Amino acid sequence: MRNINIKELAKALNLSTSTVSRAFRDNSDISKETKDKILAAAKALNYQPNHYASNLREQRSKTIAVIVPELANHFFSQVIHGIEGVARARGYHILIYATDDDYEKEVSFIRHLHNGRADGIIMSVSGEANDHNYLNELNQQRLPLVFFDRVYEDIITPRVITNDYDSSFSAVQHLIKQGCKRIACLVINKNLSIGKTRMQGYLDALEKYNIPFDDRLIVDCTNSYKRNNVILKDMFKKLKPDGVFTSVERLAFATYYACHDLEITIPDQVKVVGFSSLEIAPLLNPSLTTVTQPATAIGMEAASLLFKMLEHPESVNVNEKIVLDSKLMKRNSTAVMTLKKR
Repeated sequence: MRNINIKELAKALNLSTSTVSRAFRDNSDISKETKDKILAAAKALNYQPNHYASNLREQRSKTIAVIVPELANHFFSQVIHGIEGVARARGYHILIYATDDDYEKEVSFIRHLHNGRADGIIMSVSGEANDHNYLNELNQQRLPLVFFDRVYEDIITPRVITNDYDSSFSAVQHLIKQGCKRIACLVINKNLSIGKTRMQGYLDALEKYNIPFDDRLIVDCTNSYKRNNVILKDMFKKLKPDGVFTSVERLAFATYYACHDLEITIPDQVKVVGFSSLEIAPLLNPSLTTVTQPATAIGMEAASLLFKMLEHPESVNVNEKIVLDSKLMKRNSTAVMTLKKR
C-alpha cells in the first residue's frame, strides 16, 4: 500500500491541509475529537507526516546534537540513553558525534552544527586545547549548549557533573583503609576539569592520612591501550605500587592487563579502584571496585536542562551547575586477603 500525501488525507477527511498539519503538531487550537479522527484516518490510509518539512517551516530541526569523546566507554552510552529518552518524549531526535578526544574534530562538529542541523548541543569536551573561543560563536548563533561530565571551565554555560572530588577522595581513602601505602594515580589529561578534580581528591586523601606524596606515582597515560600497557608495566616494575586509583574506565582495564602480563595478583599484591559505569565490573576476575556515576540520570538532567533553555530561555541561569552523587561500589579488587587455616 503506497503512502498518501497530506493533500489526499485532507481531501478524504473533507478538511483543510492546515487542520491536518496542526493535528500532527499537537496544536491546542484543534479539538481532541478532530485530532483523533485525523490520526485514525492517517493510520488507516498509511499517511506518514513529513516532520522534516514541517520543522523547516517552524525553523526548528527537532534534533539535538550530542558530542562525546568516545562511544566505547559504557558511561557515555548510558548518558546517551538518558538523553534520548527525554528527547524522544518531546518529539526530538538526537545526532551523536564522537570526537575521539580530538580537538580539531570537536571544532569541526561545532561549526558544522551552526547550519541549523540541531537546535541545541549536549557535550562532554575533548580537552585537548586551551582555546575554546569557537564555542562563544554559539551565543551569536543562539544555539544552546549544556556541558556534562567533562567541561571547559572558561566557557559560561549550564552543566551537569558529579561529585568528582568527594568520589576520588573516598576511593583513595578506601585503598588506604585496606592497607595501601604506595598508591598510583592514573590520569589521561591533568588539565581537563575532571582530571584536575579527581587528582586533587587523591592528593588530599594522602595528606589526611599522612602518606608521603611521590609525584612519580601520578602516571600520565593515553587513549591507546597498547601504549598504556607499556606505561603501566614500566610503572609496576619501577615504582611497585600496592594500590592503583584509575581516574577513567579504560585505565582500570589497562591495569588488569598489565598485572596479568606481569603475574601480579589482584588484590593481594595490588588493589585497584577506578571510575567505571560498566555493568560487567562485578563479573571481572576479581570483581572491580568502582566509583559508579549515575550516567543515565546525568543524560536525563542534561537533556531536561537543554529543553528548558529551548522552551524558556529567560528562566535559565547560565551559571547553573547540577551536581549528582556517584557511589563507591566495594568489590574484590580491593579486598583484604586473609590466610586460610589448614
